[in-house]
Amino acid sequence: MASSFSSDLKLEIMTTGENAGQWGNITNSNLIVLQQAIAGYESITLNGTTGATLVFSDGVVSNGKNAVLNLAGTLTSSVNVIVPDTGSGTAPEKVYILKNATSGAFAVTFKTTSGTGATFAAADKGHKLVYSDGTNIIDVPLGVPGGSDKQIQFNNAGSFGGITMGTAGQVLSTDGTTASFTDPSGGGTSWQAVKSSNFNASAGEGYFVNTSGGAITATLPASPTIGQTIKFIDYAGTFDTNNLTVGRNGKNIQGLAENLTVSIERAAFSLVFSDNTQGWLLENK
Repeated sequence: MASSFSSDLKLEIMTTGENAGQWGNITNSNLIVLQQAIAGYESITLNGTTGATLVFSDGVVSNGKNAVLNLAGTLTSSVNVIVPDTGSGTAPEKVYILKNATSGAFAVTFKTTSGTGATFAAADKGHKLVYSDGTNIIDVPLGVPGGSDKQIQFNNAGSFGGITMGTAGQVLSTDGTTASFTDPSGGGTSWQAVKSSNFNASAGEGYFVNTSGGAITATLPASPTIGQTIKFIDYAGTFDTNNLTVGRNGKNIQGLAENLTVSIERAAFSLVFSDNTQGWLLENK
């Protein structure tokens, strides 16, 4: 009986009494193929419109037998990389690590001849861990971060979620259910350069207000959230002669639908937003 070849890696399987004097060479060839399947790496240049079909030749090294495949080439359309049937109408049962190194914004699908596969989206130039079960290519999640660039990642029901980075001076906070970047509710005040004319105040910031040249109005944010804090200091000691007016911008201050007028020399105070009923409350006076 002549040699046969395994269905997955196409190793040569010899029968007793055949290939006299060739067992050593054939065994070495099989070991090289096994090494290729465990640690082999090959870069495969895909055709820009048709992709590629991997090769599984009997008893010798072939590109489809590698453990790691680097998919290269310049694409002009979405393409397939085919793992062909190697025996009895089935694909080899095998694990692959894939790297999409193609150029061009087109999808690459790694699949069996007649089954389904794993797809690199047009913008995905990353890695995939996949395996062939003899019928289809199965995509195994690698656990790489989800979301977009410059997001903080977290576990979202077994998948990666992301929180978009906030603006300068914001902090990561949670309400017990969701997390987000918000302006600091205390500490971490971002102090601004001296203000000497009317200005819009922002949560999380502190202001040195110079009214030596005339009264000034600081307008509070229109849509504050609980815990947001704003600080003010009489820079030149002139609030008594030229008042600071804090414009409420539609929200109450100290429970009143009125602007806050500050006429105390060297006043320094903080306003913290509570809710739409009491609005902005004085944290210190």
